[in-house]
Amino acid sequence: IIRDLCDGKLNGGEIGSTEITFTPGKIKGGTHIADTKTAGSVCLLMQVAMPCVLFAASPSELHLKGGTNAEMAPQIDYTVMVFKPIVEKFNFTFNCDIKRRGYYPQGGGEVVVQMSPVKELSPINLTERGTVTKIYGRAFVAGALPIKLAKDMSAAAVRCIRREIRDLYINIQPVREPDDQAVGTGSGIIIVAETSTGCLLAGSSLGKRGKNADKVGIEAAEKLLQNLKHGGTVDDSLQDQLIIFMALAKGVSRVKSGPITLHTQTAIHFAEQLTKAKFTVTKSEEEEAGNDTYIIECQGMGMINPNL
Repeated sequence: IIRDLCDGKLNGGEIGSTEITFTPGKIKGGTHIADTKTAGSVCLLMQVAMPCVLFAASPSELHLKGGTNAEMAPQIDYTVMVFKPIVEKFNFTFNCDIKRRGYYPQGGGEVVVQMSPVKELSPINLTERGTVTKIYGRAFVAGALPIKLAKDMSAAAVRCIRREIRDLYINIQPVREPDDQAVGTGSGIIIVAETSTGCLLAGSSLGKRGKNADKVGIEAAEKLLQNLKHGGTVDDSLQDQLIIFMALAKGVSRVKSGPITLHTQTAIHFAEQLTKAKFTVTKSEEEEAGNDTYIIECQGMGMINPNL
């Protein structure tokens, strides 16, 4: 998809390849289609394309096909409910229309992403967590699965969160995907906590054959609680997704996070190699009990869109 976005040259982009060479050209807007032909994640396609189309010459429309709710990648619901509102703080907006959901193993989902280019990105400062004001989410089933499974996931998740957070109404909607809007059979849940300062942190889990619905709900609830425990402003999935935007932005960005993941360390390493951005990660000073929070700070390169 990146090769096509910028008329680039790509060698070694095949399955089994151990080395690739990529020579970019000029980024162009317009309509682009990328199809994983499997349940490979449309969200990962979006992640790799987005920093490029922001610096294109004209607006872009990306038709991304594959898995919308896949293992080892953010679910499309996470992208829309958590990633989108936070990443737009860098001073751009995008529209993500879920045309069809696609599940493992065949994929077949499609999302359409529309974005306009920007002159430059603004830095972000996400260092104040505030208090949790809302907890909401979505438990879904599609294909051959009964709605009862979604209700079970939702109820188990609520019970689990209630043990720690008693005074908030928790609204997790059970839904059954209409057959004309989903390909294959799948199930899962995402739960989002919103805070008084506008932070969004989530926990999610996918169902699979032989995995009890209660267990799926509890897994997502436990992930959410774990992300709330450290006191950071982002969860462990968002942490690494913000790095490239911090690197491209003009000025100093600061994000307070929980323990630094290997994904984030890798993203920082490559962002520094590819741009003139400079990152520092320091343990947070606050003396909370068992505090494991860090400040990720970045002096961005201040990428300017030459086309605007």
